[in-house]
Amino acid sequence: MRFDAVDFLERAVRTPSNEDAGPMRELLCAALRSHGVEPRVDSAGNVLATQGPDGETSRAVSDPAGGASPGETGEGDVSGPHVVLNTHLDTVSPHVSFEREGDVLRGRGTCDAKGPLAAFLRAFLAAEPERGRLTLAVTPDEETRSTGAAALVGGEDGCGSDTARGDSTVLGLDADRGDCVIVGEPTALDACNAAKGRFEGVIEVRGESAHAAEPASGANAVGAAAPALDALRTFDDREASLAHPALGGPTLTPTRIEGGEATNQVPAACRITIDRRSVPPETGAGFERALDGHLRAALDGAGFGPSGGVGTTNGSAATDGTGTTDRTANGAGGVEVAFRLAERETPFLEAFETPADAPVVAALRSASGGRVRPFAAATEASYFAACVPTVVFGPGALADEAGPVAHADREYVRVPAVEAAADALEAALATLLG
Repeated sequence: MRFDAVDFLERAVRTPSNEDAGPMRELLCAALRSHGVEPRVDSAGNVLATQGPDGETSRAVSDPAGGASPGETGEGDVSGPHVVLNTHLDTVSPHVSFEREGDVLRGRGTCDAKGPLAAFLRAFLAAEPERGRLTLAVTPDEETRSTGAAALVGGEDGCGSDTARGDSTVLGLDADRGDCVIVGEPTALDACNAAKGRFEGVIEVRGESAHAAEPASGANAVGAAAPALDALRTFDDREASLAHPALGGPTLTPTRIEGGEATNQVPAACRITIDRRSVPPETGAGFERALDGHLRAALDGAGFGPSGGVGTTNGSAATDGTGTTDRTANGAGGVEVAFRLAERETPFLEAFETPADAPVVAALRSASGGRVRPFAAATEASYFAACVPTVVFGPGALADEAGPVAHADREYVRVPAVEAAADALEAALATLLG
């Protein structure tokens, strides 16, 4: 019996997964079992199912907690590529109830990413690989920590590390064998072969508190935020080559600023949270080093540096003739600044680009009739793209002519788009595994 993707999608959207992916995981596992596929749930909460000639004879796939995953006990080389269909169970908050208006399905997750999941599930169940292996790998926390995806590629070690488990990852991916990953997100049926990365970090500005009536006796951390914000605007002017031919330039956006304890006190601390959307080849570590150095130089140049800046003589604090330290009339100088990426238990999502002529990109483009283009948001595709060619694909859109769709209260997907996505995936899989 052919799997009904739309019926599954309706039930999925009626199953909230913004706070707990457990019920959605149970729904997915039940759907697989009802069609003769026994799924497995690993210790990271991923749902995995495998089929194909090499599904029982491939290298053992390690569970993140150690040991072989159930159903993956054989050994030896596979005879064809390993294709992974990946998307996620969770959604953002708040939950938005399901509604149907003709061919339009509305509610949280309809396009991000339960619509893609429904299409992927239909394609997985319909596939009859003649060679290699097909794996459905659905993660539980893409919208938050991405611990599921990180576990699939070996956690902190990442892909290709000397200490990564399995063939090169927990999934056993190998670029030399022709392996690839298709990640389900709302792309309007376009084959998205690149995406910007996303980093988050905090600028810490440290000064010295004082009475606001005597600002020169302190070091104003909030005042130093002004040149720090200016430095954010000029950061990407350092290298014109940072622009990417497909993704454009990176962005650096201050998203939150906090500082001060009392309205009559020179503030000793200020925190600025930033959002970075990166392009290849920038890495998180490289960005952290570069922005930290840029901020230090900018504050020194503006007279807020730790040496005292304006109001100092030969690096020593001047006085106003009464013995009071005079850093400047507004408490400039004597400020320290540092930038660090936010702490995460999983790696940040770095930018990636898969060549437009990669077989997985070409197969999806041909099957869907869509364009090859970048995806506007950061996704777990970043983890897989470090290992093998990866493309983002699915029904629905992040936004339309009326405004935001994904993550918005008006989130929706059209039934024909879900069916078309499943048709395209089935055709692409036949090409890749036929």
